Order: sequence, then structure tokens, then C-alpha cells
Amino acid sequence: MKTFLKTVLVLFALALSGSALAAKNILVFGDSLSAGYGIARDDSWANLLQRELNDSHPKYAVVNASISGETSSGGLRRIAKALQLHRPKIVILELGANDGLRGTPLEVTEKNLSSIIAQSRKAGARVLLVGIQLPPNYGPDYTSQFRAIFPGLAKRHKTELLPFLLEGIPPEQFQADNLHPTAAAQPLIMRNVLEALRPLLR
Repeated sequence: MKTFLKTVLVLFALALSGSALAAKNILVFGDSLSAGYGIARDDSWANLLQRELNDSHPKYAVVNASISGETSSGGLRRIAKALQLHRPKIVILELGANDGLRGTPLEVTEKNLSSIIAQSRKAGARVLLVGIQLPPNYGPDYTSQFRAIFPGLAKRHKTELLPFLLEGIPPEQFQADNLHPTAAAQPLIMRNVLEALRPLLR
């Protein structure tokens, strides 16, 4: 009987230990800029973020649900299932670039992103909204209004904001399309994300 009770206590202790060490998921929900388009997946900033967190915040696990070519509309259709499947503590939302490149009406992009943020918050996740900027050839009015979507949403929803994912990336660290960063740029992108993410890791 004593052996049985001791076994039960050990199993109970192990269960408690396991739950204490259970990973807290960080859902990266983005497009090709986060999916690692044109580079090895191991070199993408999301994968580098996981390596960094393994040392500094080992309880967090990065789940990259980004899809190349994704729009805010596509993300809105996917977010409920992603939240249910991964149950993230944090959502890094990086969408909108493809909307802008396609000339999607600004109010549509803003509404979609707002709904994704709201659903993420309702599911119990904190949100880091990642800002994107368009090339200047789309015209000063459209590009400036597009850029303003992100701080506006962050203020409205009281989320953390990374104003521009690609801040500080030099021209030579973009691929031939001048839109997607090379592998060499990924560590700096990861640092940009990490700095904005830090308040949510506390």
C-alpha cells in the first residue's frame, strides 16, 4: 500500500512539474515576410526568434502559421481555427502587405486586422501588431494612409506595436524582387520583433 501511495505521489508531482514547464505558444500569423519566402526556413526570423527564446525565455514556443501571399482577408478566415488549435498566449500579427500591393481599399484592410486582433484578445492572447510600409511608387496619399492603419489599430485595441518590420534593412539585403529580405537580413528583423515583444514576455 505504501509503495502504491508513493507511486501516486510521484506521478502527481511529475504531472505538476510538466504543467509548470508546459510551453506558452507565440503564434506568428503573417505572410511571406514571416514565412521565410525565398530562403531556408531555418534562416527565417521566426525560427531565429525561437532560438533566442530558448535561452532567454524557454517556456515560450514559436508557432509559425504564416503563409506566403496571405492577405488580411485570408488571415481573417483562418484566425479562429489557428487560435483554437494553438491556444497562443501571444499573437504576432504581421499582415497587410499583400493588401497594399493589390490596392485593397484601406478600410477593408483595417477592418480585417481589427477583427483578427479582437478575436485574438477574446481568446486570451496578447497581441503584437507589426506595421508594414509600401514602396513609394504607390503614391504618397495611399502609402501614408496605409502606414497609419497600424498605429491607429494599436492605439484603439491597446496592443503593442512594431511600427515597421523591416526597419534598418539595407537595400543590398533584399532579394531580386526588392520586396523580400534575404537570409542575411533575418537576424536584424528578429531583433526588431524581439524588442517590441519584450513587454509581452514579462
